[in-house]
Amino acid sequence: MPQSPPLQTIAKIPALPPRADTAHKGECGRVLVIAGSRGMSGAACLAATAALRGGAGLVTAAIPEGILPIVAGYEPSYLTLAIREDDQGRIHSAAIDQLISHSENQTAAAIGPGLGQSQGLLELVGKLYTDLSIPLVVDADALNLLSRRPFLITRPEAAAHRILTPHPGEFSRLTGVGISEIQSDRQTHAVEFARKHRVILVLKGHETIITDGFQLAINTTGNSGMATGGTGDVLAGLITALLGQGMSPFDAAQLGVHVHGIAGDLAVEEVSKFGLIASDILKYLGRAWYEIEG
Repeated sequence: MPQSPPLQTIAKIPALPPRADTAHKGECGRVLVIAGSRGMSGAACLAATAALRGGAGLVTAAIPEGILPIVAGYEPSYLTLAIREDDQGRIHSAAIDQLISHSENQTAAAIGPGLGQSQGLLELVGKLYTDLSIPLVVDADALNLLSRRPFLITRPEAAAHRILTPHPGEFSRLTGVGISEIQSDRQTHAVEFARKHRVILVLKGHETIITDGFQLAINTTGNSGMATGGTGDVLAGLITALLGQGMSPFDAAQLGVHVHGIAGDLAVEEVSKFGLIASDILKYLGRAWYEIEG
């Protein structure tokens, strides 16, 4: 039986995506963020704005039509796509064809922040996970929905890449393994899952793990002030932006986690660990890129 390649530990941070002086917005990544529901419009705002701060040239927030005014009013720099909603203000399963059609001219997508849970969304997330022809970041509610259909998780070798970004609770639901057991050996569980399912896994938490099952990076930036609602939405948007600019999935995930932590470290110097909120990270992403460039 053939031996699996040894695990390679990656310490060097990837270079930023190249950007020519003559570049225009259409050449800098076109990102689709599928997010939000009634009462969870903030998740869509954070993820879409983070994609912009991650350097994406064009970002579209695909959101339930009922929260369109809120999301559109938060940040004028991204586009919005109104999606049919169900009677609880969540994206309707009938929107599958619309989302697949819109994704055809995108370079990467994210799904999950503030999405909610429903039978219709179970169908929608499963279909988009298997059928979207572009790289996809799967976060938050989309992970919980995917955990109800674990047979879909394994990515066919020829399919577009999938990056999963669970915290330990979401990872427990994806694997059926208890949180305490996962936390006792995060690296082994993460590597085995990524290798088995041919995905890139970002297991969030202290010293976030990034792995594709063959490469492993352990993040050293960030702080406990970032343990607050919405920071994961920012990370999802940031990784998607880098993915959309042509970075390899592993490099996009590693760099996204790294710069997200730097922004949190810069923010905490100003607002403290107790005062830090997710939108502070957005404000400091610009400075964080300077830190990396310098």
